[in-house]
Amino acid sequence: MKIKILIPFIIGLLFHLQSYATDFNVLDYGAKADGTTIDTKAVQKAIDACTKNGGGKVIIPSGKTVVIGTIYLKDFVTLHIENGAMLLGSPNYEDYATDTHKNMYKNEPHMDRCLIFAKDARSIAIEGYGTIDGNGHKENFTKKKGGRPMMIRFVNVKDIHLNDITLINPAAWTSAWLYCDNISVSGINIISRVNNNGDGLDFDGCTNVRVNNSNFDNSDDSICLQASRPDKPCKNITVSNCHFSTKWGGMRIGLLSRGNIESVTVTNCTFKNIQDSGLKIQQCEGGEMKNMVFSNLVMENVPRPIFMTFAQQIASVDTPEGQFEPLKSMHNFSFSNIVVDNSNLDKNSAFFLTGFPEHQIEDITIKDVQFVVSGGGSAADAQKTNIKEYTQEVLNGWWPEFSLVGTLPASGLYARHIDGLVVENFSIKTVNEDKRAPIVLKNVTNFEVNRVFLNKKIISKNQILSN
Repeated sequence: MKIKILIPFIIGLLFHLQSYATDFNVLDYGAKADGTTIDTKAVQKAIDACTKNGGGKVIIPSGKTVVIGTIYLKDFVTLHIENGAMLLGSPNYEDYATDTHKNMYKNEPHMDRCLIFAKDARSIAIEGYGTIDGNGHKENFTKKKGGRPMMIRFVNVKDIHLNDITLINPAAWTSAWLYCDNISVSGINIISRVNNNGDGLDFDGCTNVRVNNSNFDNSDDSICLQASRPDKPCKNITVSNCHFSTKWGGMRIGLLSRGNIESVTVTNCTFKNIQDSGLKIQQCEGGEMKNMVFSNLVMENVPRPIFMTFAQQIASVDTPEGQFEPLKSMHNFSFSNIVVDNSNLDKNSAFFLTGFPEHQIEDITIKDVQFVVSGGGSAADAQKTNIKEYTQEVLNGWWPEFSLVGTLPASGLYARHIDGLVVENFSIKTVNEDKRAPIVLKNVTNFEVNRVFLNKKIISKNQILSN
């Protein structure tokens, strides 16, 4: 009799305790976690139960591989992938939902779908020492096969943490963050080499962003700061203690630049084996770009440590105003304590900063730089004057890339269309003889160049070409 009396009490107690549970193991919601069964519904049930409960952790348990299509993160949910666990994207494109916003670059709808999505949510997180594998190999996803889903897309989300997680093999970008606020990324590893457009972290119109202590190995830009909407600036961004290796740009700031991009600091980072540029800063589409500091950077095999352009291009997004938008301004940039070893690259290695004849970049400081280059520039290279401008005719519907310009007449720094340039304590070492001037300035006004060294010898003012 006593047992019968206790049974309702025990059931009630268990129900009461369950209502206060904060961990939601996907196995308890029907996930097979066998590495082949599509467990999307079970994972989503755990997420829904977690947010309904007021928040907590959705657990992907260690030693298990859980295969999913698109899942939707919701308020107060932490997706916790335990050490030794894997969340694996389905190889079937049809398992990815169509209601996950879109890729903001026009003419690229093949990257609209994604694996993990959140919209209008607050306080969400992805963490753990496990792995999210996008399974984005070309045998699974190509444009011709229907599309290439991104791994993560967050739209208008506030308070986000991405911590201590490994993200590998996305079919396109690893992550797109649109119009989000208060973002913390720490201790992550991204490896995205198995398909095209393997960006790492793309922040579009985001504010109050911190990225630190992370590693990037990408087939495209590792970190992007963008602004696809005039009313959504990208600002208050800090990046520190990170390592970048990529087939394209370490950090790309701009291209999508209809809104302002401002208040950015990048410090204590290393860049290695980057095929295009370390810092790629490009204002193109009607916003204002300003107030950025880059310091304590070490680069190796990075052809253009700094590549800055100010030019008008055809809009990268569909705009109601038409194809071109007016250029505003690009100003207040500081670069300091930079060490670059490009001794193993060809002669096309230089700091390249270029404004536009009617739109100068303003107020740039470059100081305390050690720059080793292979050299090899010829006398013909030194006499080169027809360096193409990034006009609409030259761009021809594309965006400003170094390949449109070719070999520069400077072995170290080429700068043009700039108002307010300070270069101080800039040391250039050429492994092989180079006939080019170490520094060439064209249409640069209000400038000061002090203590420039070429192969350990201080150079005179007349060795700096200016016109």
